[in-house]
Amino acid sequence: MAGDMTIEAPALPIQPPVRPVATAEQLARVKKVSREFEESFLQVMLGEMFKTVPTGQFGGGEGEEAFKSFLTEAFSKQIGAAGGIGLSKQLNHELLKMQGLTDGAPL
Repeated sequence: MAGDMTIEAPALPIQPPVRPVATAEQLARVKKVSREFEESFLQVMLGEMFKTVPTGQFGGGEGEEAFKSFLTEAFSKQIGAAGGIGLSKQLNHELLKMQGLTDGAPL
């Protein structure tokens, strides 16, 4: 019986595991956290950008330095409200995935 000892098995279709759909409350919490994270990221990014803007571009003085952080915060909130940069959407997906959930939307 010297010969090939391979056993052939029929190919089975592999189905990805079905994840349960998150509740409305879970979706709302994840979206809120994702949006807040994106706004924080944008605020840091804009803050770094404004470090390259020479002082005096907004009127100068002590007040300009003190209020730059408020300006970057307002910009980041407006960018987020206008749809952001796509970071919060990706975070939504990943946070739900980490919890074994889905938002029910097709991939």
